[in-house]
Amino acid sequence: MKSIRVGMIGYKFMGKAHSHAYRDLPMFFPDSPAPVMKAICGRDEQGVQQAAKQFGWEHAVTDWRELVKREDIDLVDINAPSDAHKEIAIAAAQAGKHLFCEKPLALTLSDAREMLQAAEAAGVKHMVGFNYRFAPAIRLAKKLIAEGRIGKIHHFRATFLQDWLVDPAFPLVWRLKKEVAGSGSHGDLGAHLIDLARYLVGEINEVVGMNETFVKERPIAESMTGLSAQGNTDGPMGEVTVDDATLFMARFASGALGSFEASRFAAGHRCTNAFEINGSKGSVRFDFERMNELEVYFTDDADDVQGFRRVLATDPAHDYMDAWWPPGHTIGFEHTFIHEILELMDAIHDDRQPEPNFVDGIKCQEILEAVDVSIAERRWVSISELQV
Repeated sequence: MKSIRVGMIGYKFMGKAHSHAYRDLPMFFPDSPAPVMKAICGRDEQGVQQAAKQFGWEHAVTDWRELVKREDIDLVDINAPSDAHKEIAIAAAQAGKHLFCEKPLALTLSDAREMLQAAEAAGVKHMVGFNYRFAPAIRLAKKLIAEGRIGKIHHFRATFLQDWLVDPAFPLVWRLKKEVAGSGSHGDLGAHLIDLARYLVGEINEVVGMNETFVKERPIAESMTGLSAQGNTDGPMGEVTVDDATLFMARFASGALGSFEASRFAAGHRCTNAFEINGSKGSVRFDFERMNELEVYFTDDADDVQGFRRVLATDPAHDYMDAWWPPGHTIGFEHTFIHEILELMDAIHDDRQPEPNFVDGIKCQEILEAVDVSIAERRWVSISELQV
């Protein structure tokens, strides 16, 4: 396939990120199939029409059922709120469309499994949106671990910290409603940490966790876009039904120990998606706020120069960077989506499943729900308890 025709459902924060990736991919990766931006869908007709014009989509529609049936679409991109993922994905798969769905894959583990079953029954390609895997510095960490250069892994500790909810007057957006989002910081931020842990270190066997909702009620949102919203502090209030912060510990199948912290109440942290991995021969650490850098430490360095070194992952030796700018000319958040779409386009062309796919989405969902069970029952929970 020289080109792949895309229909997208959702047009706000993630919709803009995905649209940007579809538009830029052919310029920087011309040897891959080109995405053709056929139709974008949203419930607000005026809003989706404006998005289509602004982002570069050929058509705008307000009914996703119409979009998934269109004969001029090969791939359906789902970045609507989490409560819509299952129904759209199953319908799109049954219509023979390839699937790209934002994380978390579904509201529940059982819903995620139904989505995979539908995709497999239809024989379509499926991908879940864990974009941080595609940062070159994280790919470098993966390479160092896979080659054994930091030895046997002992520790994985990770945090995803934001502060956009610290103000108790911030409105009750959809991400704070369990029936729409599924969970709060745990599923929104923690899911990324879980995926990175599995990608870099391997499978998790058991977990124990705790969580808290610091602000129980908020003003009803009058409008919202991405992580911003407007509301009236003198108006009606609504209940927050998700976690504001979740922490858990984990034991990996390899014997490594893990700690995970996701919070939207970490004042001063805009997007601290960070991890440190300690092995028998060295360590690596990463912070997405400095996404082009990986700190690396090797125990066999000479005593007088031992310490963490900063590696700027912008050279042609680093994944994807030969397509971008000269060494030292950094890339940003949006590039992780371009690299993600590159993997999806190439996988469809090569007739293989992209990575990460719905199987990875389910494995992440198993861990998310195991943590929830642990919190509810105040005990260690084996991931095998949720597997079928």
